[in-house]
Amino acid sequence: MLFGLSCGAIAILMLIGVLLDMRLGEATRWHPLVGFGNLAIRIEKKLNTGEARIARGALAWSLVVLPFVLLAWALTFWLAQFDALIALGVHALLLYFSLGLRSLRDHTLPIAHALMDGDLSQARLLTARIVSRDTSQSEEADLAKAGVESLLENGNDAVFGTLFWFAVAGGPGVVLFRLANTLDAMWGYRTQRFNEFGRVAARIDDVLNFIPARLTALSYALLGNTKQAWQCWRAQAPAWSSPNAGPVMSAGAGALGVSLGGAAIYDGEVEQRPPLGIGPLAAGKDIARAWRLVRLTTALWLVLICVAGVVYA
Repeated sequence: MLFGLSCGAIAILMLIGVLLDMRLGEATRWHPLVGFGNLAIRIEKKLNTGEARIARGALAWSLVVLPFVLLAWALTFWLAQFDALIALGVHALLLYFSLGLRSLRDHTLPIAHALMDGDLSQARLLTARIVSRDTSQSEEADLAKAGVESLLENGNDAVFGTLFWFAVAGGPGVVLFRLANTLDAMWGYRTQRFNEFGRVAARIDDVLNFIPARLTALSYALLGNTKQAWQCWRAQAPAWSSPNAGPVMSAGAGALGVSLGGAAIYDGEVEQRPPLGIGPLAAGKDIARAWRLVRLTTALWLVLICVAGVVYA
């Protein structure tokens, strides 16, 4: 038992959480992560000033994240004393609100369809909604590359890291991971504004993602071109700036047999990123292939946790 959950209960709740996510998708109104993001913006504006920016960033992270983690723990622990089924339902809801599997599909497959239909302007518009790079002059290969990279990386951040921390610590664990990951996406930039203030948020996310990212990379490798994925992981991941995105994206690109990375435009400037993968440049159809890899990896993880639930029941 861990945080009041047996292995079998974790397996069932994971299945429920994924099914809810794929059936319902993200809440269109009153999504908890939207409210969390607004709170984070307000606190960052208040604290990201003056001296000692690293310490201020650490304080801001604690103020934004820890109360919600403690609330999730207290709520699930308290409910478990009175009604186990209600407590399990809360765990499942926390997982559902933290998952982004359907969101990945809904945001990336339309890009693939637009590219395969030859509608470059629509593909540029759709891609701009999911990446921070400039897509106004992007060609098909650039847009396809952005879509595949987003699927591979966010497969870990929005799906597999979430499932991993749910398996480790139930609802409180998944809240910790998703809020920390969200703050990294908001504050974890090496810009003048966030280089010091967001450093703690970035490092905490690196730590929380260390094991999930490597399990994700391993899963991509097993479900694709295994030899090629392993070669790319070993050779290319060290050159990537992120210690966790590097293994995930290099292994994923190798598994798919496409070339990613390279030049991308951010804030009007061309950034030359290390190469990822082996093979031809990504095309529209490769976005659908990347989605299939993420979907199969989700199925693999669910099968493994269900097997573990049966074995350790």
